[in-house]
Amino acid sequence: MAMTTLRQDMLYLAIFTAVVLAMPVWLDPIGANYPDLLQKFAIYGIFALGFNILFGLTGYLSFGHAAFLGVGSYAAVWSFKLLTMSVIPAVSFGVVVAGLFAVAIGYVSLRRSGIYFSILTLALAQMCYNLAYSVFTPITNGETGLQLALQDPRLIDTALGVESRGIPSPSLFGVEMSGYPAFYLCAAALILCFFIAMRINHSPFGMMLRAIKSNQTRMAYTGFNTRPYTLAAFVISGMYAGLAGALLAATDPLAGAERMQWTASGEVVLMTILGGAGTLAGPIIGAGVIKYFENIFSAYHEARLHDIFAFLPDGIENVAVMLLKPFVGEGWHLTLGVMFMLIVIFLPGGLMEGFRRVRGAFNRPGGGALRDSAKLQPAE
Repeated sequence: MAMTTLRQDMLYLAIFTAVVLAMPVWLDPIGANYPDLLQKFAIYGIFALGFNILFGLTGYLSFGHAAFLGVGSYAAVWSFKLLTMSVIPAVSFGVVVAGLFAVAIGYVSLRRSGIYFSILTLALAQMCYNLAYSVFTPITNGETGLQLALQDPRLIDTALGVESRGIPSPSLFGVEMSGYPAFYLCAAALILCFFIAMRINHSPFGMMLRAIKSNQTRMAYTGFNTRPYTLAAFVISGMYAGLAGALLAATDPLAGAERMQWTASGEVVLMTILGGAGTLAGPIIGAGVIKYFENIFSAYHEARLHDIFAFLPDGIENVAVMLLKPFVGEGWHLTLGVMFMLIVIFLPGGLMEGFRRVRGAFNRPGGGALRDSAKLQPAE
């Protein structure tokens, strides 16, 4: 049984790896194959995948996960400034610092559950945002953001005699982390994180997390101490977020307090629910959909809409532009909101439930109605 599960996991991982590494090819037809957007797909996929360990498996809804994203970014930029422009120490430093920060936040917030836990995480994250924005300015550089400078010591690079003209860029074994090399670094990190999440999902630890989500009160009545498991899930999830933040800094060496805002925490919740909470690939798909809408649909404007509908008679063209204008450009969030509402109403299990329904309809002999497909529990 264990060997069968491991074999299935390896097959699933191989398919996932092929899909991720081929993203520049199969995303080309929809205009989403440029490096900066691909990097965001991978980085926010890691962010959502880690959040799913806490929310999808354990049932704890955090509204403050962006704090760990920001901490990871700040730690990585400080590594670039003080040590070396190599991304390996920066990413490692970001993950470790975010993990330690998650221990502190989790120790306090996990004293409560349900809505009280969510409010605590939101309050603590907003405190962190305000501290980064206005109090800890010597560390965070306030609203300007933490950036690289010519006078940064970079002790390891200086000791090794590494010289650069102007402000250097993050690199990995001499390869500058920009463009497609940066994407493949993020893709490798996403594949590794997916493998770890998959092993957690199928481990006794993952089974314990699902039991906590199912009925934590009953487990407590039997004398089982769930606190270490929830804290471990919280810390692992925070470390995933720290890794995502460090990779954001590696691809663009700038860390700002805006990454810690409550809106960023809400975004990862949307990503997870949109794709399918509790599934492996769902949060990654949700992250890709949201980032695609953000980068592609936000680029549409009134003049572009007129170009698209230029083949229509003038009166109909103007009506079409008037109806669609609020949903694109600066109003792309309205499109996202409508899509999210439709998903929650008709596909409570997210996009992954939709895929299962379609697959189930095709697998049944002679077709079959979608209404007969298995229903998933709605995201809590």
